[in-house]
Amino acid sequence: MNLRDKYAVVGIGYTPQGRVPDRTALSFHVEACANAVKDAGLKREDIDGLIVYRHFEPLQGEVEVTSFLVAQQLGLAPKLLSQESDCARTHLYHAICALEAGLCNYVLVSYGDNALSGGRTFGRTFHDDPIFGQFGAAAGYAMAARRGMHVFHTGAETWKEIAVAQRKWANLNTRAMMHGHAMTFEDYYNSKWVVEPFRLCDCCLVSDGGRAYIVTSVDRAKDLKHPPAVIMGIGQHHPSSSIAQATYITGPTGAKVAGEMAFKMAEITIDDIDACEIYDCFTYTVELTLQDYGFFKPGEGREWFKDGTIAPGGRMPVNSSGGLLSEAYFMGLTPLTEGAMQIMNRCGERQLGSKTHTREPEIILCSDNGGTLQSHSCTILRKL
Repeated sequence: MNLRDKYAVVGIGYTPQGRVPDRTALSFHVEACANAVKDAGLKREDIDGLIVYRHFEPLQGEVEVTSFLVAQQLGLAPKLLSQESDCARTHLYHAICALEAGLCNYVLVSYGDNALSGGRTFGRTFHDDPIFGQFGAAAGYAMAARRGMHVFHTGAETWKEIAVAQRKWANLNTRAMMHGHAMTFEDYYNSKWVVEPFRLCDCCLVSDGGRAYIVTSVDRAKDLKHPPAVIMGIGQHHPSSSIAQATYITGPTGAKVAGEMAFKMAEITIDDIDACEIYDCFTYTVELTLQDYGFFKPGEGREWFKDGTIAPGGRMPVNSSGGLLSEAYFMGLTPLTEGAMQIMNRCGERQLGSKTHTREPEIILCSDNGGTLQSHSCTILRKL
């Protein structure tokens, strides 16, 4: 089945983001969804599918956010109601499948959390036996990165380029948590260790806020408020295994297979990509993902990234909002919605093209990554 150019992202919902005290996770979901509906030029009654990305244990004093509760608060009566319960990145797949099956016309996907002010401990949850020091997301990715330093000759000299470039993008984005906070290579090296080999500047933010998007058919999208971000190709791959037990410990990202699927569906090559929005939980994840997609060969990351390749003015812009490292942490919705906004030409001072001395964005590749490199989704967007 070829889904090329059949569906599109048509509305994006933002909320305040950063540290936003005295807000519930549910309130961010509701606000983001309401703003996405308004942004698309739709009415609440038009939305017949809702996917909540993803389920978290409620913080102290909070209600449990479920898809039923979000729908109820929005006044929706959807034909499709779903909630991701783990780190598998399937939200866009599920939305497109519902549209392709004729079950829905407009599917709304939302994320919301008050993780920063509520003290959610993404990096300190005990997944494995803490006696041996292997616990939390940062430690799992650090294990992959440490092996990557040996196999791919990577490390801080490569990762500093990623962190500093994305901070430059964030300084063009007034929504970004790190807007107004410049970073130099010296700042990068002086940032504190989190778990070696990762410094604080190698690690993504923790954020309060929400983000939502709407998917519909390209035919319906033509009548809506903004130019659509057309989905040329999609692909997924789920290596699934724990990084501590992986046979390829540098990172079985799933990007290689997912990317091949997406490029085949889109009927393009990597040379057609104008920019990338890459899931960047850690700097090493950006390097490894782009390597697995084929932008450079294993071990060539240091040369490829140097001299501002991915920064404003660079030949391959990456994470033009600042990404998870410097804009805000809304999981895979941060890169996907930024890709859509860039395609729609709605990004202001950070807009790709003449404003940032980059290529005009005709085709943008977006990634999503789950677990400790256990799940991967690749999406290629284009202008109509």
